[in-house]
Amino acid sequence: IIGEEAGFIHTARSRNDQVITDLKIWMKNSISDINLKIDNLISNFLTLADKNIFTIMPGFTHLKNAQAMSFAHYLLACVEMFKRDQKRFFNNLDDLSENPLGVAALTGTSFKIDRGYTTRKLGFKNPTNNSVDTVSNRDFVLDFLYNVSVCSMHISRIAEEFILWNSDGFNLINLSDKVVTGSSIMPQKKNPDSLEYLRGKSGITYGNLFSMLTILKGLPLSYFKDLQDDKEIVFKSNDTLIDCLKIFSEIIKNISPNKKRMLELANYGYITATDLADYLVINHSMSFREAYKKTAFIVNLAEKKKKKLNELSLEDLKKADQNLTNDVFKVFDLNNSVNSKKSYGGTSFENIKKMIIKYKK
Repeated sequence: IIGEEAGFIHTARSRNDQVITDLKIWMKNSISDINLKIDNLISNFLTLADKNIFTIMPGFTHLKNAQAMSFAHYLLACVEMFKRDQKRFFNNLDDLSENPLGVAALTGTSFKIDRGYTTRKLGFKNPTNNSVDTVSNRDFVLDFLYNVSVCSMHISRIAEEFILWNSDGFNLINLSDKVVTGSSIMPQKKNPDSLEYLRGKSGITYGNLFSMLTILKGLPLSYFKDLQDDKEIVFKSNDTLIDCLKIFSEIIKNISPNKKRMLELANYGYITATDLADYLVINHSMSFREAYKKTAFIVNLAEKKKKKLNELSLEDLKKADQNLTNDVFKVFDLNNSVNSKKSYGGTSFENIKKMIIKYKK
């Protein structure tokens, strides 16, 4: 366009250092966009959590009822996962802060250039230290692809759980018609296809990470044409994650808990047994091991009688410990169970309220 003068722009520059510089600048902008999308997703989680502080549900280990907790506490666990994702991407930005421009093809240049000046003008912190490493280095690409993969994995894990919870077997959450699809022949079906889409996309991002690792594993120093494939891999992974974050944000806005079913399921599986053991330790000065054994005896007794723990009589409970009084029955209340977990990071209602305020800030 500008004619012969364009030839001077080539002075002291190579395609090798220019392309890496461009890619780093592009990735810095992309990471900022990704973190904004994660912010939006976290905001939607907090909105849902704010409405469900007092929604009681069973917490699961091994997919078995374990202990009672607040649905909001579960949602804040998801927030923690995405906060770590943001931190990883921010760390990626630190690795992108070194300016490759000026190393030319692989050995630097004989022209009297000022790499400090171009570093400042392009928004980098420092120039790279070794010209050979600069043109062959794609660690920053691997870091980005790894971060995308971990974030995709977090989305996939939560999507899998929501798919289970939305199933007729669990029936713990409802999805609005905006985020489900129908069957081609069964008019009653409402399938969580959007969640299944998210779950499946993690495989794509994993594949992109391993593609880049495989490209790099056999390359001597310094530049080879194999490295040009990094752009396609990075762009595809970026687009996939951006799409997934947008879709997931919409899904979170269209989820509602089946509170009645959550409470009903929380009443199965003797999930206040640990509360009983804790009560024995606190109020009857026994070791936790002894309290554990006595609680196990009571649970076995309840199983034999086909009763819940709160349906046992005081006489039944005294078979485990003669010192028990009617005061013990308060530990079987699910609200008391949840609210008793006041240790930092626990599921008590006050803890959750404080954490929501902290996250919002």
